[in-house]
Amino acid sequence: MRAQSIVISGSVIDRQSREPIPGAGITVKGKTVGTSTNQNGHYAFSISEKAPFTLVISFLGYTPVEKLITGNIADLNIELEQAGILGQEVVISASRTPERILESPVSIERMGQSTIKELAAPSFYDALNNMKGVEVSTQSLTFKSVNTRGFNSNGNTRFNQFVDGMDNQAPGLNFAVGNIVGINDLDLDNVELLPGASSALYGAGGINGTMLMTSKSPFDYQGPSFQFKTGINHVNDNNTSGVQPYNQLDLRLAKAWNNKFAVKGTFSFLQAQDWQADNYSDFDRASRTGKSGDRNSDPNYDGINVYGDEVSQNMRNVAQSVLNAGTSGFIQSALGLPAPPTAAQIAGFKADPGRLGALNGFLSTNATMRPFYAGINTPGLLPNQNVSRTGYDESSLVDYKTQSIKASGSVNYRLTKTVEAIAQAYWGSGTSVYTGSDRYSLRNFSIGQYKLELKGQDFFIRGYTTQERSGDSYIASILGSYINETSKKSTDWFPQYVGNYIGAKSQGATDAAAYAAARAAADQGRFVQGSPQFEAAKNKILNTTISGSDFSKGIYGAKFDDKTNLYHYEGMYNFSNLFNNVVEFQAGASYRLYQLRSNGTIFNDFDSEIDIKEYGSFAQLGKKFFNDKFKLTVSGRYDKSTNFDGRFTPRITGVYTVDKNNNIRISYQTGYRNPTTQNQYIDLSVGGGSQRLIGGIPEILNKYSLYTNQAYTDVSYRAFLNSAAGGTPDMSLLKNYSFDPKGVRPESVQAYEVGYRGLLGPKFLIDAYAYYNIYKDFITAVDVYQKEINGSNFTKFGVPVNAKGKVTSYGAALGIDYLLADYTLSGNISYNNIGDIPDNYINDFNTPKIRYNLGIGKKELIKNVGFNVNYRWQGKFYWNSSFASGNVPAFGSLDAQVNFKIPSVNSMIKIGGSNVLNKYNFTSYGNPAAGAIYYVAYAFNP
Repeated sequence: MRAQSIVISGSVIDRQSREPIPGAGITVKGKTVGTSTNQNGHYAFSISEKAPFTLVISFLGYTPVEKLITGNIADLNIELEQAGILGQEVVISASRTPERILESPVSIERMGQSTIKELAAPSFYDALNNMKGVEVSTQSLTFKSVNTRGFNSNGNTRFNQFVDGMDNQAPGLNFAVGNIVGINDLDLDNVELLPGASSALYGAGGINGTMLMTSKSPFDYQGPSFQFKTGINHVNDNNTSGVQPYNQLDLRLAKAWNNKFAVKGTFSFLQAQDWQADNYSDFDRASRTGKSGDRNSDPNYDGINVYGDEVSQNMRNVAQSVLNAGTSGFIQSALGLPAPPTAAQIAGFKADPGRLGALNGFLSTNATMRPFYAGINTPGLLPNQNVSRTGYDESSLVDYKTQSIKASGSVNYRLTKTVEAIAQAYWGSGTSVYTGSDRYSLRNFSIGQYKLELKGQDFFIRGYTTQERSGDSYIASILGSYINETSKKSTDWFPQYVGNYIGAKSQGATDAAAYAAARAAADQGRFVQGSPQFEAAKNKILNTTISGSDFSKGIYGAKFDDKTNLYHYEGMYNFSNLFNNVVEFQAGASYRLYQLRSNGTIFNDFDSEIDIKEYGSFAQLGKKFFNDKFKLTVSGRYDKSTNFDGRFTPRITGVYTVDKNNNIRISYQTGYRNPTTQNQYIDLSVGGGSQRLIGGIPEILNKYSLYTNQAYTDVSYRAFLNSAAGGTPDMSLLKNYSFDPKGVRPESVQAYEVGYRGLLGPKFLIDAYAYYNIYKDFITAVDVYQKEINGSNFTKFGVPVNAKGKVTSYGAALGIDYLLADYTLSGNISYNNIGDIPDNYINDFNTPKIRYNLGIGKKELIKNVGFNVNYRWQGKFYWNSSFASGNVPAFGSLDAQVNFKIPSVNSMIKIGGSNVLNKYNFTSYGNPAAGAIYYVAYAFNP
């Protein structure tokens, strides 16, 4: 006989203080279903469970209470007594169904409301790296990328981020732009984070983790909430004129009528001075390695955070190019040709001794040609040395006036007690900086997410769209390079440099003096940082789109024009109640459409529109065995994308209860990610114009004839350049690079994990895991050089490809929570390492082997006064990316806060800071070092 639906509601309060307890867990004993209390301590839910059964009511730091349920009950009010028990939180994301975190079949981290209120960091997003095994790459004040288990990157395409069920990625980038568009702290109900692969449940991406953020329901959390935070940053920072203000305002308002209709709205505004990237270390972009020197000592200096100096040429090649042009002009005049001579005509002319003598006489005596002729033909006069143009510091090119505006709203209507219709919107805009293959200044960048959803106890159907608008965003290195070109074209600058160097050396100058004289001469007329000419050129370039550039007319543009959209539709049904919970069974399906619309400023879409379609479906079956001691779950998902074959990703998990509140878990998971929209269709000049990034699918490779006019490897190209600079160019040194006929393919991972989570007494929680990952078709990139078919110039391309062979990684983590009297002590440590890698694979594991967190807090140190302190440390590691590579030093960071609660007006005053010891540190090479943020905050109804 099928069980009838039973409706239960009530409240949970603290027995001593009589205050409500938000976030308390209410679960059916022996089952995984349940709910939690709202901010007022109220709860209500229905369950298809045959009475009688037992409810367990629990919360961190309190003794759990059990209540026998025999039927519907509307006022089940519970008083909890502080005693301390851990691990009772209810999570959903691990299995897409409610269950106690102790019984999760995979590793999961959770941040609930009580934790959010006590955080010392400026926002919950800033505190994510306090979680076990979680890393954060900080690229600017508001742009952070989250990752777990290695292969960290600035724009992390291996990590999924969801907000109220919506994929939070910027569709033109394929990764989440921090929390620029998302939930503010007042509206956040909880964060659940799954380290490792999760494609079987959540689709493509998430190969290294998935994070789900859930906002508060306007039915459960009503009334106004307000928070104002003011503070300072840039303390003892030489990049600014002094300390700078930091201000943030958060608002939330929600109202419900008759428990049927509800609305809510939120607003956030942040304004501050961003951290400034000031790494002026010398860098060899061809080999992705650092080198010694600075602008004064290295003629080919290329500073990490200096832009425009990426443009570089070999001095002997420049001299030879000038002589080649002179030779062509002389022969054309001598033979009376209507056009420049061909290679055969030049060779024939030089074969005549008399004509060759006349040519050499011209080259050696002509005022323009003479220095270059002497440099090439006088041993030791002109070195085989590359020189770069003088660049501009990032601070003169990038907008550091950070602003972030976020707004959200929803309209909710309950058709029945368990079925709810929702219309919801998130919108965010701001100015920030992020790092990819370049440093990108995001000005007035915006993303909107808009959703319609119908959900019930056992199902949901939703559709949403993400609308990305680049605003006035631009590429910093292109801007620096084009300011240089505006002041003096490189075709003039390099010959002037080489000619003046030869002249100085001919007069007996030292190498260093000759380099200095050459640069001073070539830089005459160069726009100085901050000058009116510089600012005029800068404003013109950053207000001209990349696709609007016309070099022949002196028109240069660095601005994006991106209006890319994503449309997503999905549904899921949980059949478990239909089967009387004998087994747990879920199934779902999804459809996604990417509309790439960058007008040729990012993608290959200047004169066409690009659409990418993705389809997917999944199913999951779970069953308990051996008197409910062991739960086995099997999941599988099939996905198909426009440019790639269909793919099946299975998952098998098992949880064994060895004792009450002690569980061992084991899992085999698979994950995959399609090449990103940029991996497929990008067509963008970067590195100051020194390189073109292109997509790795056959359509783009054919556009540049890379299958027919094969390019050469970067190593062999550099060897060829050395031979050419020596006067005897050796084409035999060039080695072809062959692209896969099918182009770049999806990468996949097989993830094995074993873990234990349990209570060793009511006050001691331990969680540990170990994992081993095997990656196949790992997506990396190569730099190749293609020679013009009827010319001598080479074009450098950066192309995504799949690494041949397997890449492995492994690691482990341990987390402990301990309640000592009324103090909460916590700590975690994680270990991550890379294993086997293929030959010629660029190691971009980008992760410290060891990192740990320590925390201590007390909600009431004295009456109404609490505190929280967190210390975070990570070891030294090597960061490798297409933008910059180098060592990231080990560092520690301390966050702390003291709060004063005012119960009479439901308010809290918090004094705190992040990195309070003000030890400047950076999390990835080439990004800015961040110091302390000190703040005072007032929150009403937090």
